[in-house]
Amino acid sequence: QCYYSITLLKISFYETISKNVIRIRKERKISQLKLANAIGHQNATFLVKAELLAEGKHFNLEHIYKISEVLQIDINEFFVK
Repeated sequence: QCYYSITLLKISFYETISKNVIRIRKERKISQLKLANAIGHQNATFLVKAELLAEGKHFNLEHIYKISEVLQIDINEFFVK
């Protein structure tokens, strides 16, 4: 029961971050490829999967920090529900 609750909280946390990355990236009119390149990836595959939470991929703190720098926003914006 406890493990299940923690897992749901983690998923909700990652969903919040992903939705905010997508929203802010689109507001700034930056493509997935351009953002992926700017945070050190050669293609958009990781970013696409992390935005969709596909195949267990999600953004870690380093990704969020780099994205906040590229998009020139306060890192806390990614955690707002």
